[in-house]
Order: sequence, then C-alpha cells, then structure tokens
Amino acid sequence: MFYVALFAGLWYTFAGWRPGYSTHEIWMFPLMVALPIGLIMGNVPGAMILGSAIGMLYVGMVAPGSETPADMSLAGLIGISIGLSINADPGTAIMIAVPFGILGVFLNQIRRTINAKFAHMADKHALSCDEKGIARCAILYPLIMNFVLKFPPAFVTVYYGAAVVEKFIAMLPGWMLNGIAVAGGVLPAIGFAIIISMIGKRSIFPFFFLGFFLVQYFHVSTIAAACFGVPIAVIIVLLTKESQDEVIASTNKVDADSSDDELEVG
Repeated sequence: MFYVALFAGLWYTFAGWRPGYSTHEIWMFPLMVALPIGLIMGNVPGAMILGSAIGMLYVGMVAPGSETPADMSLAGLIGISIGLSINADPGTAIMIAVPFGILGVFLNQIRRTINAKFAHMADKHALSCDEKGIARCAILYPLIMNFVLKFPPAFVTVYYGAAVVEKFIAMLPGWMLNGIAVAGGVLPAIGFAIIISMIGKRSIFPFFFLGFFLVQYFHVSTIAAACFGVPIAVIIVLLTKESQDEVIASTNKVDADSSDDELEVG
C-alpha cells in the first residue's frame, strides 16, 4: 500500500492546491482519481465502481460562501483505496469515505485561515512592486502549506487504515454490516436528488422520465439515451431562442409604431 498511499498524499496535495478555478473541481471528483488508483492496485473495474458510487454522493454538492460541505477529494481517495484493499462493496466504501469527507472540510478551513496571512504578505509586496514576492505568496507558499496539511493525513490513512478498518469490520455483527451497506447504498440517491432539485423544472421533468423509461423498460443504454437526448435538447434550445427573437422583434415593432404615432400627433 506504500505506493497507493504516496499517490493519495501527492494527489490530495495538488488537487486541493487550486492554482486555477477552471478545472480544480474535476481533479477533486472521486471518479477522476479512481482510474489511477485502480491502475496502481491492479483493479481498474473495482476502482471505477467505487469511484462512481462515492461520486454520486457529491454530484449535487454546491459551495455556499465558497466553502463546500464535504471534501470529496479526500473522501474519494480514502474510500476507493481502502475499499479496494478490503474488497468492500460500494455501500461500505461510501460509509468509509463520508467521515473523511467531513474531516477534509476542517483541514480546508485551516488552510484558508493560514493562506489569509499570505494574502497580506502579497499586499506588502505589491506596494513595493515586487512581482516575484507576489508570485511566491500566491503560488509557492500555499503549495508548501498544502503539502504540510494534506499530505500526512492522506498518506497515513491509506497506508495504515486498511488494516484497521478490516479488523474493525471483522468485529461487527452481520446485521450491522448489512445496515451499513444499505445506508451506503441510499446516500448516492441523496446526491442525485440534490442535483435534480437544482435543475428540476416542470418543463424538464418529462424528458427526465422519458430517459428513465427508455433505460428501464426498453433497456436502452445510458450512452444511447444521451445520444438521443443531446439533439433533442439542441432543437428545443434553438426553437426557444427563435421564439424569443420573434417576441423581441414584435415588441420592438410595437414600440417603433407607438413612437411614430406620437411624432405624428406632435
């Protein structure tokens, strides 16, 4: 597990570094890290299954006030790595991942608090037009702090955690393990429900159920359903835009006619 633990520590360090806000959410998503973990541990299908299950829990997660309610990067790294090492089912892997997702939030709060000091240091460098000093405060120092805060917990947990978790699970009775598996299986539905509530509109729900029925009753693959859904979505957007353009043109024409009438009366 040494190489897996080393990879987990480095990935968690750089994924949370956030040098740019365009792709950092992608690198933090559990499914993204599942492939390299699967390659290292020699079980890509199993890693992808666990990564997909854990990822569903956070698929609808939003960041109110720029602070996420859970750290899906740490949750994915720990849940997939330990889950694979003990041959856990997706439900058990999710239950392993959730507490570490909460722990990651506290680590991130500490990181933000310390990084605020670097921001003030950058202000002082800005007054003296020290571009290199600003770059160090914005890039180098946060990366070092990330390594200090995030590498140790990820490395230690993956390296030593599998044996501890395996012994703990072996002590649990069968009925409790079944309960954990059921609870873990329900949690991804919560993430899916959150994202539906975010995009749910009366005009969209018929298409949602249409896709569900195609997959469930006609056994159409999700990729095939998406191939049909994308053209339908494009057509609807184009028709809606055309209708809006006609309304705007009609409104402008009415306004222009009203202006002409006022001029004639004047």
